Amino acid sequence: MVKQLVILGSTGSIGRQTLEVVSLFPERFKILALTAWRNWRLLAEQARLFRPRMVWIGEASLSEALREALPPQTEVLSGEQALCELAAHPEVDLVLSALVGAAGLAPTLSALSAGKTVALANKEVLVAGGELVLQLLRRRRVRLLPVDSEHAAIFQALKGHRRRDLSRLILTASGGPFRQTPVERFPEITPQEALRHPRWRMGAKITVDSATLMNKGLEVIEAHYLFQVPYKKIEVVVHPESIVHSLVEFRDGSLLAQLSLPDMRLPIAYALSYPERLPLPYPRLDLSALGSLHFEPPDLERFPCLRLAYEAGERGGFWPAALNAANEVAVEAFLSGKLRFSEIPLLIEETLSRLSFSGKPGSLEEIIEADRQARKAAWNWLKERGC
Repeated sequence: MVKQLVILGSTGSIGRQTLEVVSLFPERFKILALTAWRNWRLLAEQARLFRPRMVWIGEASLSEALREALPPQTEVLSGEQALCELAAHPEVDLVLSALVGAAGLAPTLSALSAGKTVALANKEVLVAGGELVLQLLRRRRVRLLPVDSEHAAIFQALKGHRRRDLSRLILTASGGPFRQTPVERFPEITPQEALRHPRWRMGAKITVDSATLMNKGLEVIEAHYLFQVPYKKIEVVVHPESIVHSLVEFRDGSLLAQLSLPDMRLPIAYALSYPERLPLPYPRLDLSALGSLHFEPPDLERFPCLRLAYEAGERGGFWPAALNAANEVAVEAFLSGKLRFSEIPLLIEETLSRLSFSGKPGSLEEIIEADRQARKAAWNWLKERGC
């Protein structure tokens, strides 16, 4: 059976790699819709190649240029309501959620509400809306497949094992480009330096998050919701080679790990074809050539963002959504030259200290409001400092 796909964020790193995998198996996958925020030229190029029935562009002002670049039978859409309707389209079999940041929450919830299988590459969906996602998974009995390499590794290692035998989850982190950089240099780090990840090729926001280790903190929160494991049983270990993508420890002391070359096309392909595996033509891991692997504990003094994520996760409720919003503001300010690299965790911590929440999110609107409050507090902090 041919799977009909909607790709939310087709012009980003994950979206492009997803289309690469899809192009290898035209007999298995068909693109129903593609979406992008601003990159209409690449979106048009993708649409001409894969011939989706619909495309969506976030910047409505670009709709006409996109429409002129496409055949007349391709429907061009814009607006949040249209995006949510695409994600819940009656003919879609799988939605790949790869939009950047909290923008992916509403369409992902829409897809799950409609009973669609979701391949999740947007960790902020679970960070900000984990409680709502869990409610939908229980009520609709739908499948949420992880695309992040760490969570895909855990998902695979847990297959066939009883949850009551689980002892802990161990997420691996590359350590980013500044693992051994003297802390005294952190205030001088430029966006160009932060965007040079030693192992992975990713979008700007996630690459900066990897440099601060906030990405790993968000993944800890994501793992908590995906696998419903308490935070005290989720650990992080720095693994510079990025070969072991994560591990699961069972109560008898056994460890199961998933290993591969650092290539996001592998977890993408597994999510697209689950429960099958596709015969991928990509390079394979040669253990004898690899020689050795290294592991070390994360330095929370050097990378306080990881600590902040654990704290927000433990507090629960609206705090993970506020953490994510503050971090998005911090990364944006850093990339635009308004904030030093060393000030990213300071902005996040100061923002959270100015907020007050109680209870758990009961609706998307409540999460959006918490997100708005956190962003406002973060921008106010920047203005107070003259940034």
